[in-house]
Amino acid sequence: MSCRDCDNSIWRQKLGRCRRCILMLAAMSLIAWPLWYLGFRDQPTTVSAIALLFFAGACSGLLVLHLLVAGYRFLRGE
Repeated sequence: MSCRDCDNSIWRQKLGRCRRCILMLAAMSLIAWPLWYLGFRDQPTTVSAIALLFFAGACSGLLVLHLLVAGYRFLRGE
């Protein structure tokens, strides 16, 4: 018999629970933002600068979402 979290969607299974995902997203954000700043701030309209900017933004956004859900679950006692 599965737990109640496994019966729900994939977002409810891992979001805010997967410590490895949170650490990987933090590492990718810590690498991507300085790389963009040091390498592409002078030419922000190039394709590679825009791609790195979207990558860094996506990593940071997903990290924030993980942390918000983890905090919410911690406060609820799950």
